[in-house]
Amino acid sequence: MAKTVTKKNVKVLENINGVAKTNRLLVLKTYKIYIGGKFPRTESGRYYELKDSSGNLLANMCLSSRKDYRNAVVAARGASGPWAERAAFNRSQILYRIGEMLEGRRAQFVDELMQMGSSKLSAEQEVDLSIDRLIYYAGWCDKYTQIFSSINPVASAHFNFSVPEATGVVAAITSESTGLLGLVSIIAPVIAGGNSIIALASETHALCAISFAEVINSSDVPGGVVNIITGKEDELHKHMSTHMDVNSFIYAGSNAEHLKTIQVNAADNVKRILDYSKVEWNSEEGQSPYFISDHQETKTTWHPIENIGGSSSKY
Repeated sequence: MAKTVTKKNVKVLENINGVAKTNRLLVLKTYKIYIGGKFPRTESGRYYELKDSSGNLLANMCLSSRKDYRNAVVAARGASGPWAERAAFNRSQILYRIGEMLEGRRAQFVDELMQMGSSKLSAEQEVDLSIDRLIYYAGWCDKYTQIFSSINPVASAHFNFSVPEATGVVAAITSESTGLLGLVSIIAPVIAGGNSIIALASETHALCAISFAEVINSSDVPGGVVNIITGKEDELHKHMSTHMDVNSFIYAGSNAEHLKTIQVNAADNVKRILDYSKVEWNSEEGQSPYFISDHQETKTTWHPIENIGGSSSKY
């Protein structure tokens, strides 16, 4: 019977008597970015070293550029229309499928969170809550319009009603303190409401982001609906907030100066800015149908009708 011993990137299989049987190099994972349903390398060719709390190298992560972000916006814009036109029940099925696939890879995500410094219990709780959050929003896909739409009383002979519609392309800077839950908690309500998204993953907890992109890619989500890039918030927040083809922006980071810059830049095309920097994603406030409505526009329709129910009507 053999046992496994791992030393850096060399895996040694030993017999119980200590005599080495087989030596082999581990096949280390290449972490890319996720744009338009594909996994390209960053066009800049740059990367940064992702290390654990002890300074050990975990991975070389793509250092995304302005061009990568622009490519992601193009993909998101192309996908936003068809995704918004999908039946709400179909979007619900797809979000549920993402939860199924994440459940099937639970052990992998627990391991990656532990590599980035989480305890086993904390990692398990974060993965389980991420799965539950996907199922939560899957349930809301065909129900939120009933909550946020209305029939409006008017004085004229019209039938007047207001309904929420997807705002379009959403950009997001996700929480720096969580590798998976913060990412899922932002992506899920955005796509549940029929929008597409470009998310900048946590710089220091990026392992799970690309693994989650693999889950997205295998879950019937059309290419371009979800785009995930890695890199530095310091470098990308200005580019992300000045792009003229982005309709809404989420900031879940912790840098007040970055948020102020984003708010100023967003005025150029009147982007809607959502400040989620104070949200505790592992609490009850981390999920709500209002996170869906944050990225909806209200369309009001006036339909002329014949007024036959007035006080003077007779049989």
